[in-house]
Amino acid sequence: MAFEVKRGGALRLLRDNREFRVLWSARAVSVLGDSLGLVALLVHLQAETGAAIAVALLLLAGDCVPGLFGPVAGLIGDRYGLRRVMVSCEVIQGLLVLAIVAAWPPLPLLLVLVAARGIGATTFTAASRSAVPRLVGDEDLEAANAALGVGTYGLEALGPLIAAALFAVTEIRGVLLVDVATFAVSAVLLATLPALSGAHGAPASSDPPEAAPWYREVAAGLRLLWSLPTVRAVAVGFVGVVAFSGVDDVALVFLARDDLGGTDTDAALVYAGVGVGLLAGYLLLARGGGRWPALGLLIAGFVVSSAGNLVTGLAGSIAAALIYQGLRGIGIAALDVGVNTHLQRVVPPGFLGRAFGTLYGAVGVSAGLSYALGGLLLAATDARTTFVVAGVGGLLVSLASYVALTRATGSRTLW
Repeated sequence: MAFEVKRGGALRLLRDNREFRVLWSARAVSVLGDSLGLVALLVHLQAETGAAIAVALLLLAGDCVPGLFGPVAGLIGDRYGLRRVMVSCEVIQGLLVLAIVAAWPPLPLLLVLVAARGIGATTFTAASRSAVPRLVGDEDLEAANAALGVGTYGLEALGPLIAAALFAVTEIRGVLLVDVATFAVSAVLLATLPALSGAHGAPASSDPPEAAPWYREVAAGLRLLWSLPTVRAVAVGFVGVVAFSGVDDVALVFLARDDLGGTDTDAALVYAGVGVGLLAGYLLLARGGGRWPALGLLIAGFVVSSAGNLVTGLAGSIAAALIYQGLRGIGIAALDVGVNTHLQRVVPPGFLGRAFGTLYGAVGVSAGLSYALGGLLLAATDARTTFVVAGVGGLLVSLASYVALTRATGSRTLW
């Protein structure tokens, strides 16, 4: 496959590379629908049950449970054509949301359907990340991953606002039907891509080759990933940083309301700081193209996101907390682009889906543990202490990751 863009920024990449533009558009539309659907289901549960535990269970079903299936979800993309997998995932997710609209099931069944949709989303995400190096040249990977971040987090941030506008003209079912429509649009767009059976130039075919039993392939993928020194260091570091930093989602509202004396609006603004930082970080990286080495970006992201939590715990005002959370968002954007780009470059053909599925599945589980353990720390101390512990812990993991990566690469610097 001939790549059309050489060392261009993300805008040029989107303009000149039709296939990448299709993938970007499909992911953006799908993520927007996910955001709309989540808001609609949260509103539905709050109205029907009025129980915070129901909302928490919904978030766990949609985010943490699918992470347990990450290696298997990634294997699907490695075994079958990436286009086929992505289109199938979008169709399946749309049908699951349509089933929710039609049946309005009780909470236990709703959680099962949401978890199943989450597994579909995990499989789609692993396959779409695996498709990137098949659609763009190696020198454009950083810009491509940053562009996907803009489309993902930018529209995800707009989702609640669009949902609020839709609630003015329709009910919850109507918003969920819009979600179904976004899956349909995404599937149609993805169907126009060439058949992509694997990563790094693997030949396309309509049928998977003869393969070992799935559990052996999953085990083989895990062994391979652990055998690659830089991938092992990246994975352990990423999971470790998230284990500390995920707590901010729990503690931030308490910091804003109790320690800083803010209102509900102030708390919402502070939460928005991460989203603003994410978007700014992705835009900066998208414009810079391949200017920054992937592993350098990753370590910088670890450090900046962890330092953002640390200084948030020391913030003296709502405005300061908002700025520090924006800084954290910039760090998350950097580490995301660094992780994705490095894996796309070093993981062997046919294993990239398992790499992404396993890593991001583990990260999802780590985030869930962070919510639980962070909640216990918050209950035993206060929000400021929780943020400081999270920041210091993240910085220590960052330092350990830097040492491990310099040893693995044989380099004294990653820049």
